[in-house]
Amino acid sequence: MTYCCGILVRDGLVMIADTRTNAGLDNVSTFRKLHIFSKPGERIMAIASAGNLAISQSVLSTLTEGLEDPNTGEIETLMNAPTMFQAAQRIGRAIRAVHATEGPALKSEDVSFDVSFLFGGQIKGARMRLFMVYTAGNFIECTTDTPYLQIGEHKYGKPVLDRAMHYDVELYEALKTGLISMDSTMRSNLGVGLPIDVLVVRTDACEADLNHRIEAGEPYFHDLRSRWSAALRAAHQNIPRPPYKNDKEPKT
Repeated sequence: MTYCCGILVRDGLVMIADTRTNAGLDNVSTFRKLHIFSKPGERIMAIASAGNLAISQSVLSTLTEGLEDPNTGEIETLMNAPTMFQAAQRIGRAIRAVHATEGPALKSEDVSFDVSFLFGGQIKGARMRLFMVYTAGNFIECTTDTPYLQIGEHKYGKPVLDRAMHYDVELYEALKTGLISMDSTMRSNLGVGLPIDVLVVRTDACEADLNHRIEAGEPYFHDLRSRWSAALRAAHQNIPRPPYKNDKEPKT
């Protein structure tokens, strides 16, 4: 299992992904799930993946090598996509291409074709965008009403995003909230864990403001986890006990 989160606010984009993969409790490994494609000053794009690792790696390799346009013969990659929307379409095409090649073999072994991606970034002259691409290759786009998208084991980290995130949150406050969301997921699901890869991109910069890996024992993240736990315990203690009582004496 994995957890990836993308946050799109007025100031820019935050993408966060864990690195833990497992094929059972005794087979746990670390693999990067946040991948960056960039030409500083012109474009920056990031893909976070969840689902079957072999499938996601095949899709990423297909995108890196490129897909041939059947009409023009041009090799299409993320780096030559004219718009973010068309780049998202190419991810969908790559998923379907991998499914056409590997789907029957996976089905014969009773393995589901399970993969999803967060795809965000900006091309110079256009706006910052964030998409979630599904297994079928179709996708949705993040909006200002709900300025975040999640894939993987998302349910534990969603409540803090629901309560704290809005489009006008400052960029590094958005990062802090995303890390709290990741911590909440890690505490409730052992299939999600460190290291954590983080990308922060400011609007119209078209280059990474922060590209960082949080390792086990990293002081800030350790402090954030401790402070958030303490804040939750304090909030719980400060809320008055429920005043409810039975209206009548219980029958004996």
